[in-house]
Amino acid sequence: MTRTKRTLTAEQKKLDANLWIIALITMAVYCLYAVIGSRCMEFCKDSSISVWPRLFEAAAWEFGIAGLGITVVCIIRKLSFLSFGLKKENALKAVLGTVACFVPYIAYIVLSGQFEGYEPLSIMVTPDLYKAGILTTIIGTLIVAIVWGFFEGFNYAVIAEFVSRRYPVKSKFFDWGALVCTIMGILFHPIHFDTLGLIDFVTTFIALYGMMMVRKCTKNSWGGVFAFLFIWNAL
Repeated sequence: MTRTKRTLTAEQKKLDANLWIIALITMAVYCLYAVIGSRCMEFCKDSSISVWPRLFEAAAWEFGIAGLGITVVCIIRKLSFLSFGLKKENALKAVLGTVACFVPYIAYIVLSGQFEGYEPLSIMVTPDLYKAGILTTIIGTLIVAIVWGFFEGFNYAVIAEFVSRRYPVKSKFFDWGALVCTIMGILFHPIHFDTLGLIDFVTTFIALYGMMMVRKCTKNSWGGVFAFLFIWNAL
């Protein structure tokens, strides 16, 4: 008995190509970072050097891993960022729903004694930005918000959308796009194989998977952007 080979539609082939472009660009940047990243981070942490080249280098690496792939695809396909849920409709629901999903993770961070202060829009060069004057602080913080906040959160939204459209499901509680992005987030998150590590894994899974399901239900991506601006990178 021969099995009939399923023929992919033009849309499915396009979605596959989109995902491969994102994956290859991301992995290329990540592999390059694995080779020279340590020296670059030494440069970025050196306070004796002007803050601007250090900020731009750190931002370039971050954007390359979480932003460049989806930007290239959107340019090639002539897709607007707005078409991926960046709209006013259901924005408040998306933000509140996402925050609710992060409550267990926030509680874990606080109760496990890992909370060292709430620092949104803060990266390794932020202290030097604050010392460089008000204009530098404002512009530098805006760059941090765009790269580490907007693009990190929006990157997940675009990838989830492509995966969900490529592998659609009818379930209200499961989505392949949400699962793939959750696994991506966990893989970039330190994992410890002990009791606290298990709790960390579970709460992180709830936060990220919940965030992506909120995006799917509300068809709004601002919740994920809010999470990376004011929760994920701020604790």
